[in-house]
Amino acid sequence: VQLQASGGGLVQAGGSLRLSCVASGRTFSTYGMGWFRQAPGKEREFVAAINWSGGGTSYANSVKGRFTISRDNTKNTVYLQMNSLKPEDTAVYYCARGRGTYYYTLVREYDYWGQGTQVTVSS
Repeated sequence: VQLQASGGGLVQAGGSLRLSCVASGRTFSTYGMGWFRQAPGKEREFVAAINWSGGGTSYANSVKGRFTISRDNTKNTVYLQMNSLKPEDTAVYYCARGRGTYYYTLVREYDYWGQGTQVTVSS
C-alpha cells in the first residue's frame, strides 16, 4: 500500500487549502483513513479521521469547525479541506490508513503512512 499526499503550500492566516491523499491498491474502501500533523520539535498529533464509508468522522478539538475530512472511494482518495487557517496549523501533514474500518484517533491504530505535505500559514 502506498499513500501519496499533496496539496500543501504557503497560505496567509484565514486562508484555505485542500489536501489530497491517493492510495494504491484495491481495498481502499474497506479501511478508515486519517490525517495527522507534526510541527518541528513536537510529536505527531491527530487531526481528523473518517470511517470506511465516509459516514463517520472525528476531529481534533483544535480544528473542529474549520477542517473537513471526506473521501471518494471511487478514486481511492481522502481529502482534508482546511479553512480559516491559523499560524499554529503550520506543520507537515500526513495521511494514514487505519488498521480496520473505523475512524481511529491514535497513531498506533494506523499501519500505512504517506510521505507528508508541508503546510505553512503566515500571520
